[in-house]
Amino acid sequence: MTRRSPRNPLLKPLAEWLDSCTRKRKISRNTLAVGIVILNHLRNKCPLESADVLSSGGEIMGSRYGLAETLGSYGLPADKFLKEVTTRQAHQDGQRLLAALDFGRGLVNLHGDQRDSFLQQAIEKLVVLAREWLGRQHLKIGCDPHMAPDAWVASILGEARGRSGGKVEQHLVGATLEHRHPNVAVPNFAGHAADVQTGRGGDFLIGTTCYHVTASPGSDVVRKCAANLGAGLYPVLLVPRNEVGRARHLAEDQGVDVRFTIAAIEDFIALNIIEMADGEQPRFIELLRTIVETYNRRLQEVETDMSLRIEVQ
Repeated sequence: MTRRSPRNPLLKPLAEWLDSCTRKRKISRNTLAVGIVILNHLRNKCPLESADVLSSGGEIMGSRYGLAETLGSYGLPADKFLKEVTTRQAHQDGQRLLAALDFGRGLVNLHGDQRDSFLQQAIEKLVVLAREWLGRQHLKIGCDPHMAPDAWVASILGEARGRSGGKVEQHLVGATLEHRHPNVAVPNFAGHAADVQTGRGGDFLIGTTCYHVTASPGSDVVRKCAANLGAGLYPVLLVPRNEVGRARHLAEDQGVDVRFTIAAIEDFIALNIIEMADGEQPRFIELLRTIVETYNRRLQEVETDMSLRIEVQ
């Protein structure tokens, strides 16, 4: 008998709260930011006391100072989304969310990892709505031929931050592997297709090397890498450069940090461009354009959000 995963007790009160915050068929970005801040507080301490999260004036702590860091940790660029919560209504909405969640008291009996997983799921619901707010223009990248290839890739990932949910990263790596291994059928799955549903041990399997690509590494992806090792595969975990340290720390926690490769997506793609160009610098940008064309094709094959198409200007 298949064992069902326990239902997330946060999703119903969160959905009801979102409905109550919908005004003129819209949800304010200030309210979304406050919700993310509150759920992030619960990841750090559960349950919360009023003094942990509410100022003397009733404002949600962390919704002004520190907001950029919190939003950034979930892939939302504060400079494009919101630098600080400025409306009184959003703070009132936050107080109602705290009441609906009873300051997290209903979560205290859950195992720590399970509680954190539930909170991350709830945060992702708000992040998805925030990404919808962020606009739907193509990712337009200006590539200075005097810059290094890793700087071009960093520029693409910077533009995608807060919009792609890891899809841009996955499909860029897939496009790079397709050119690096022209005689291999590189699989192409939608960004949110679960490994268990597709029967795969990672995002891309080339020979006995299993590539995992994520914009925000967590314990789950490290456990998948450890499972690859047990299955006789060699895992490579690719993350944005600013997430490499976090990924290594998570691998150290599980005692597998020296058993597989963790690398920056920027460096991985740049080194492949350099190698495929036989070190000839004039060909670097030509190869980037080719990889981007393949990326756009792969994106169109499996995704519905075509705002993630890339234009190299």
